[in-house]
Amino acid sequence: MDTYRLPMFPLGTPLVPGALLPLQIFEPRYQLMMSDVLTASEPEFGVVLIERGHEVGGGDIRSMVGTVARIVDSQLLADGRRMVIALGTRRMRVDEWLADVEYPVALVSDWPDDPHENVEAAELVRTFDHLIEVSRLVERLGGPIPRFDSVELSVDPTFASFQLVALAPIGPADRQRMLNCDGPVRRIQLLEESLGDVEAACQFRLQED
Repeated sequence: MDTYRLPMFPLGTPLVPGALLPLQIFEPRYQLMMSDVLTASEPEFGVVLIERGHEVGGGDIRSMVGTVARIVDSQLLADGRRMVIALGTRRMRVDEWLADVEYPVALVSDWPDDPHENVEAAELVRTFDHLIEVSRLVERLGGPIPRFDSVELSVDPTFASFQLVALAPIGPADRQRMLNCDGPVRRIQLLEESLGDVEAACQFRLQED
């Protein structure tokens, strides 16, 4: 895979392909980064998970697998903040972190799924049904209200697997593990395992109440 230079935005949660990422930019270096991205021929930047530490002030440990995000909307507010909506487009690997000058930058290469892997549509639907059931349990315990009425799973197994990962009521570490998978087969297996863990924890808490 060809390596290319990309501005990077480390965050406390991973982005997966196909998911929208709303950002409120107020830190000066990321204001500068977004200005540079918006004037580039391709308005793209990379998103990686902060695995440990805090990005502000440095000293953080960043994942070496992330997602390329493309800006689809941007608005500069009167108080100087920039509101950005970006779309995860494709997975990438970080080949080398470059020294931070004005903002984080890395040399990256695209990392597509194994093209020979496939997941049957019926299996994806079963996982989606399980995801909805678990999300409703999470809602009963005070979690967000699940809204799946407008969701239509892609016929592409890779994209569909990322859709499910983005919708699932799981933590950032589990979401990152699924982003790291070579293909949709293992990704769906891990998602089912994580959904099972969340379901068991919810049932235990509901029995206590």
